Amino acid sequence: MKKTLLATAIAGAMAASGAQAATVYNQDGTKLDIYGNVQIGFRNIEAENDNGNIETQNDVFDNGSTIGFAAEHVIYDGLTGYMKIEFDDFKADEMKTAGRDAGDTAYVGLKGNFGDVKLGSYDTLMDDWIQDPVTNNEYFDLSDTSGSGSSDIAVGGEIETDQLTYVSPSFNGLELAIGTQYKGDMEEENVTSRGNASVFGGAKYTVGNFSVAAMYDNLDNYEVTQTGVDNKQEFGDRYGVTGQYQWNSLRVALKYERFDSDLDNVDSVNFYGLGARYGYGYGDIYGAYQYVDVGGDTFGNVVDDATSGDSPSDTASNRGDDTYNEFIIGGTYNISDAMYTWVEAAFYDREDDEGDGVAAGVTYMF
Repeated sequence: MKKTLLATAIAGAMAASGAQAATVYNQDGTKLDIYGNVQIGFRNIEAENDNGNIETQNDVFDNGSTIGFAAEHVIYDGLTGYMKIEFDDFKADEMKTAGRDAGDTAYVGLKGNFGDVKLGSYDTLMDDWIQDPVTNNEYFDLSDTSGSGSSDIAVGGEIETDQLTYVSPSFNGLELAIGTQYKGDMEEENVTSRGNASVFGGAKYTVGNFSVAAMYDNLDNYEVTQTGVDNKQEFGDRYGVTGQYQWNSLRVALKYERFDSDLDNVDSVNFYGLGARYGYGYGDIYGAYQYVDVGGDTFGNVVDDATSGDSPSDTASNRGDDTYNEFIIGGTYNISDAMYTWVEAAFYDREDDEGDGVAAGVTYMF
């Protein structure tokens, strides 16, 4: 599963992944909740085998099973400290052979009349404000500037770590956000060794059932270490704008997102996305379409004018002079308030149908 969401997986039935959390302590202004889920699925996908060829592969897999702890403490009226930690690096289908120690989310924060500030590892605002309204599915995802879905243009999950984010209170529907990600000398290979602090920020405006958000992230912490590319090159910048409208049980969202490349022989990419989700009473049905313009110069330019050159690998970011149409469709069905099933299909318009497939699964939450 892409995120620890489940916020929209069952429209009207579950508001968030911790919606049915068990409160184990609530006294003197301090509260502690425990929550979790087990997600197991089956997937059948066109994927690369050990010989580098694309073939149909399938398996039973863990789809992001999670256990989490959330706590908050009222420091004084109008100021609350909080923390959250989630672990998802166990595999429900291979629990006895897991042997893992990594987690998914961990942060501390303060919230009050001044807004909300938190520090740690969590989904970026680009995820929450720009990408999620278009597609927040169970398994398949559209390509985006984080390197998820069928694209490897950015830095993957490391972009969610070492963050400090401030989000203002709502000023007549307007929220402002600014943050930084600090990476120092002791970080892993594909991040800077200069002790750099990146900058990201954005704004979100809500009026009635309509909202629009815009985000920017300079990605200055990340450098290439890929074979075939000159090392120590910075990735570039990314930004996006998303508008969404909620009408009863129907949500429709439009997205423009861009990766502005600073890498040699790696093209900039535009992402034009449209998504919809409808709650039919016993679950959701949803779908998304995205036009990926590899090599487009700026917003509105859907004419491919990428520079030529040999690419180090065959990813959406460096194929050059190309466009792609991505489709995802899916649905959920509620077995109970705590349990549901889902099925999804995806088509990524890649060579040899790479990434295309179907998946289905079951999720139990508490």
